[in-house]
Amino acid sequence: MPDHRAIDLTNDRPVYVIGAGPGGLAVAAALRERGVRAVVLEKSDSVGASWRGHYDRLHLHTTRRLSGLPGLPMPRRFGRWVARDDVVRYLEKYTEFHELELVTGVEVSRVEPEGSDWVLHASGGRRLTGRAVVVATGFNHTPRTPDWPGRDSYTGELLHASAYRNPAPYAGRDVLVVGAGNTGAEIAADLAGAGAARVRLAVRTAPHIVRRSTAGWPAQRTGILVRRLPVRLVDAAGRLMARVAVPDLSDRGLPRPEAGLYTRVRQGAIPVQDVGLIDAVRTGKVEPVAAVDAFDDGKVVLADGSRISPEAVIAATGYHRALEPLVGHLGVLDERGRPVVHGGRTPREAPGLYFTGFTNPISGMLREMALDARKIAKALAK
Repeated sequence: MPDHRAIDLTNDRPVYVIGAGPGGLAVAAALRERGVRAVVLEKSDSVGASWRGHYDRLHLHTTRRLSGLPGLPMPRRFGRWVARDDVVRYLEKYTEFHELELVTGVEVSRVEPEGSDWVLHASGGRRLTGRAVVVATGFNHTPRTPDWPGRDSYTGELLHASAYRNPAPYAGRDVLVVGAGNTGAEIAADLAGAGAARVRLAVRTAPHIVRRSTAGWPAQRTGILVRRLPVRLVDAAGRLMARVAVPDLSDRGLPRPEAGLYTRVRQGAIPVQDVGLIDAVRTGKVEPVAAVDAFDDGKVVLADGSRISPEAVIAATGYHRALEPLVGHLGVLDERGRPVVHGGRTPREAPGLYFTGFTNPISGMLREMALDARKIAKALAK
């Protein structure tokens, strides 16, 4: 790999792409294919920084064939469900294969329009001028841990899921995992299968659980097919599939959700793809409990009033997009801090500003990033 720091940041109005994750690299490659110069700015020292920090057992929940970025398929040797380390290898190869201009160790703090151009304020006092900006800083940017009452006085181990790597440090220990999304479900199953003495999973709203693959048919393909169908129809189909493929775990503390699957998706709740949670709950290795309300006198207070005393609490409570310092002054974010437009469209208030990687669709995030990249490149090539 070349020394990316040595690349000259000449101010000849390229398109600047902020973030060297899958979304940013895909846009840069799609732009290069159309003859548009793109410079990728990355605050860490390598591509795929967030992927390098994920827990060890992580595999894509989307298939290899539907997860490749523009211009370079993922190698068949990676298998159907690609491991974290292979995703990182792919991103490194992708950067090299497309000969992308990548500058590492540069953090952009603010962007603002200047005439028909865009000015980026970056670390080291840099002031960069580009013809357009693509923000690809990532869906999982800044770990979010709720400010539970009494949290600071808790004497046990408390960490965000972003700091979890593998179950080895928790062998023989009593662990509470907070949050029943894909990350929390997988960490709970990971702990239960590797020797934790007790694993409880705090659930505020029961998730929809789907099999990653049924009779060889991946859930992702279903997600692609149903995206444009009426919500009511998809909800009904989801209820039928759940009854056929997923056992009723109500007696184990994990009831079937009341709201339909696609209704929840439209509200921002992605179904949990089963990679061991169903069997772990069914056999009692993972115990669903009520949501966490507070910490008090060394104990965790749950929403049903019960108190438990785990030795460690792992908060799989999501992330902030953290876009406010960068673009919050431009009126391009909604009330939840998400971009008001995505892909090939730009906000009316900020023509030339693009966003990718800030949705979490059931059709697969990497697939969506690849589609976004082509749309952005097409728009900018005009």
